[in-house]
Amino acid sequence: MTPARIEDLDSPVLLLDGPAMERNLRRMADFFRHRTARLRPHFKNHKCTRLARRQLEAGSAVGMTCAKLGEAEVLADAGFEDILIANQVVGTIKLRRLVEIARRTRLRVAVDAAEQAEAMSEAARAAGVTIGILVEVDIGMGRCGVPPGDPAVELARRIARLPGLRFDGLQAYEGHLVNVRDPQERAHRTRQAMQLAVETRRQIERDGLPVRVISGGSTATYQTTGTLDGVDEIQAGTYATMDACYHELAPEFEIALSILATVISRPRPDTAVLDVGAKGVGHEFGPPRIRNHPSAHVPRFGAEEHCVVRGVSDWRIGRRVEIVPSHACTTCNLYRRMYVHDAGRIVDVWPIEAAGRLD
Repeated sequence: MTPARIEDLDSPVLLLDGPAMERNLRRMADFFRHRTARLRPHFKNHKCTRLARRQLEAGSAVGMTCAKLGEAEVLADAGFEDILIANQVVGTIKLRRLVEIARRTRLRVAVDAAEQAEAMSEAARAAGVTIGILVEVDIGMGRCGVPPGDPAVELARRIARLPGLRFDGLQAYEGHLVNVRDPQERAHRTRQAMQLAVETRRQIERDGLPVRVISGGSTATYQTTGTLDGVDEIQAGTYATMDACYHELAPEFEIALSILATVISRPRPDTAVLDVGAKGVGHEFGPPRIRNHPSAHVPRFGAEEHCVVRGVSDWRIGRRVEIVPSHACTTCNLYRRMYVHDAGRIVDVWPIEAAGRLD
């Protein structure tokens, strides 16, 4: 039986503020409602198909983005009809799984090397399916991707000749710029970086190949990338749940995600210890924040099962508090369900079906 209220839950547990989440979804959908670019929400943020369905129902979205093949399998199993794997899929085992997804849904995959495309072509041809391909262009992040310009054009030409594959366009992610704190500088540098992908698109089109889509972007840059001529899809993810880091970059969205924790120790007058640590909180972007307690702070973070909080002289053992992770994506990956609440009441429990799907 599901507890009726937050205070009836055991801890640690993942919470989602339902009304705040719905307002986030509407805000992002409304931004794209009358624009050329469309939204392709990133499943990796929450890995929950119920929330993904809400994102599509909010409007302005063409399909879902995911980071891993395992996430795509979860989406396909749940009946999602348009999926982009914004990553390279390599190896015989994975290609077997990939073509099975392609039998059931419209599928696109990012590619940045001819050998990836050739192996995928062989698997797709043998299975009798067609897979859409986006050539990933490195516009400054220094991760995956071919350089813009001639290298991307040449790879697009080769892919267009391969059976079982359909060249659809480009993927470009300005991830190296999402944490630029000054909004004007972030917007300026984002336009410069994404323009490299747009210019590559024009070069491919002059070469005689149609480019159906450029896909990229993020919650921190959607207002820039989503209005840039030549960009068609924005892969925003964190806007749905938000976290402490992204809230500083996109404060128009509300923090909906938190973790319920309990004070288990008061070792010093101004110090409390909570019953959740690095095994339950994504902290790549810094320590978590304490919700609704401005004086409380986490000086350091990294213990497996404990979170030390300072500036809390009035807290008692057994007190329940909510903490906000600095990174929502890696936090959701640690849990198997989230408790959706409204004004303190639990209104639903949503499974996080793709939690732990790193394959």
